[in-house]
Formats: sequence, structure tokens, C-alpha cells
Amino acid sequence: MDNYRRDRANDPDAGTPIAVVRATTAEDVQATIRFAASQGIPVVARGAGSGLSGGSSAVDGGIVLSLENMRDMTIDPLTRTAVVQPGVFNAEVKAAAAEHGLWYPPDPSSYEFCSIGGNVATNAGGLCCVKYGVTADYVLGMEVVLADGRQVQLGGTQVKDVAGLNLKQLFIGSEGTLGVITEITLRLVPAQRPATTLVATFSTLDDSINAVLAVTSSMRPSMLEFMDNYTINAVDDLTGMGLERDAAAMLVIQTDEPTEHAAHEITLIEQLCQEHNATDVFSTSDADEAEAIIAARRMAIPAVERKGTLLLEDVGVPLPRLGDLVAGVEQISQTRQVPIAVIAHAGDGNTHPLLVVDPTDEEQQQRAQLAYGDVMDLAVRLGGTITGEHGVGRLKRPWLVDSIGEDALELNHRIKKALDPDNILNPGAVYDLHR
Repeated sequence: MDNYRRDRANDPDAGTPIAVVRATTAEDVQATIRFAASQGIPVVARGAGSGLSGGSSAVDGGIVLSLENMRDMTIDPLTRTAVVQPGVFNAEVKAAAAEHGLWYPPDPSSYEFCSIGGNVATNAGGLCCVKYGVTADYVLGMEVVLADGRQVQLGGTQVKDVAGLNLKQLFIGSEGTLGVITEITLRLVPAQRPATTLVATFSTLDDSINAVLAVTSSMRPSMLEFMDNYTINAVDDLTGMGLERDAAAMLVIQTDEPTEHAAHEITLIEQLCQEHNATDVFSTSDADEAEAIIAARRMAIPAVERKGTLLLEDVGVPLPRLGDLVAGVEQISQTRQVPIAVIAHAGDGNTHPLLVVDPTDEEQQQRAQLAYGDVMDLAVRLGGTITGEHGVGRLKRPWLVDSIGEDALELNHRIKKALDPDNILNPGAVYDLHR
């Protein structure tokens, strides 16, 4: 059962469950929750275990309810929907949709091994969300098992549906604290047009951020990603791609507009990068070349992880404050003497500072914990959020009140108590009901 104690965040305080239930049907989920409710036993729902905030850490004496074996999926090309169980991987939905000329846009970097249930539980985003939105924009309906074991249907296959409160949105991003989702109806869209990809490198962080702001203020690319010098070198160490190791920053930008307009847009983007002192600009419409570039971006976290143990951040700020955030993180890194690599979905201000810690250096580990809080405090000061897509989980819970405020937190507590009065669903995640 040790494999079910924690997710990729490696929560050091993860508990030890008394049992792991590997559900295959909604009835299994209902039976588990009814039993747990009758005995007052905590239940932590878990998908693929790819979460990065400790949202599925086990609780001492509780049950881990694994949904990994709930893997049914049906594609309906007429309604352009996919009805999936929570254990289906994001990549599998994409592949099944593609067989019908359709596309499921949300694409976390972990899309090959993260589950749709987990994506919904954290409202996951990804590289294409700057243009196409996040998971919540593609959930039409769901079936949810409540804390008393009842199963309810919320929404359906209709695009327009305003009958009653939009309850399904309440469960999206709730991290298993309000109910356990057993089926999701996803909206699919026509297949994405072939993209043109541009890579630009810069000798200063300021130039790269100014280029981001110039691009986003005048157009809507389908991807706009950022990697700092530490990340560039880590990725090149891993892949040997020959990236510009002296660059302060690298931007990866895509447009998927129709061919003629895409060529015009990529030319404008190149001009903007050059105006902001890009040291090198390369663009391609070759699918294989583009995929190699995107693969390098997706490899960023695994590449940095080879440098030490990671504490992963997921803070976001309004785009005009992106430069202040990146500069502030660099200052925190110097002050706390902890390397911090920065990757970002720069087009929407969602950044992933990665704190790199020597697991044998206890003093550095303590400094890293302080730096972790410093980064979240910085994001809040800049009018941002402590999490854009990974969720609050357990690791970020102490900073939630600073992020959303006392009144909003109290409202969250009211909703939690209304739906889970005995606090058996993922207790300790997101909320501290004892504060």
C-alpha cells in the first residue's frame, strides 16, 4: 500500500492508510463511501498519482480510493463529446478523439500519464490553454458520488444548460473534498490545424518578458511558453538538442491559424521578438521539428528534477506583473541560496518555479521551505494566485487565506460543511476546518 500514500509532490507528511480500494465501477465508489461514512473513516480519492501539490496524500487510518481502474470511454462524433471514467489518461482521450477528426485541447505537460479525473479535480491547464482554455471549459457534465453515498448527475451533453445552479463547476477543481467524480462528459472540438512554431532566445529576462507582453497585447497565439537559463541547460543536458546554453530565456510560440494568416502572424511575432533584442529566432511549419521543440518544453520538469529534489510551485500573476514575478523569484533564489528554475505558460501568466534542493543538505532544505513560502507571498503581493492549475492540496493550504481572503475562505468552509458535514472526503486537503 505504500505506493498509494502520496502523489508526485512526495508530501513528507503523507499518512498511512488502513486500506486501498481499487474501484472499477461507480457502485464500488458508492459502497466504499457509504461504509466509510458509517464508520467515520476518511476517504482520499486518487487517480494516476501525478498530482503536484499533495492533493491525494493518504491520511492515517483512512481509505485511499483509487480510481485508476475505472477506464471506460465512449466517443460520440455527432454530439462531439467523450464520456469517460476518471481513470482514463488525458492522452487516451486525445487519441480516441483524433480517430473521429476531433480534438480534446487541455494538455498538461504530464498528459501522457495524468488521468482525466485528476485533471478535473484540479482544473488542469497546459500548454495550449492560452488560446483554448482549461479543463473547466470542456466539462459538460459529470456523475458525482456525495459524502453520504448518493450519486448525482450534473449537466450532460448539452452545450447550453442553465437549469438550476451550475453545480458541476463547483466540483471542478475541488480536489476530492466535496465528492468523488465517477464519470465525466467532455466537449470535443474539430481537430487543430497544423501549427507553425517559433523559438526565440534572449540575453536578458527583461527582453523576453517584454516580448511576451508585446505578443499577447496584439494577438492570440495557440502556445506561448517560457524557459529560463537554468531550465534550458537542464533540458540540453538531458536531450543534447544543442539549445543556446548562454541564453537568459527561451520562448516557444505557436500559431494554428489558417495557413496564410499563420504565416503573417508568425512574421509579426518574429518582428516583435527582434524588436525586443532576441539573440536568435527560428520558425518552422515542419511537424517533426515542431514536435521536437515542444518535447523539449515538456521535458523541463523531469530535466530539472535530475539536478536534485524538487519543490514545485504553480503561481500565477496578471500578465503585466509577469516580469516582476520572474525578477522576484530570481531575487528569492539568491537570498535563500536555493536554485530556482522557472518555466511558465507565459501567455497567461501561470509560472512554475522549481526549487532544486540537495536531499543530503538539511540546512538547504530548511531554506528551500522558506523560499517556497516567499514565492507564494510574492505572487499574492503582485495580485496573483498561489495556484493556477496544480491545486492547493496540502502543501499550499497555509497560504490559501492570503490568496483568496478571509471572507472567501469562510464561504469555502460553508460549502464544504454543507456537502461533507463529517469531513470524511480528503480531510486536510485545501481546507483547515479547525482554524
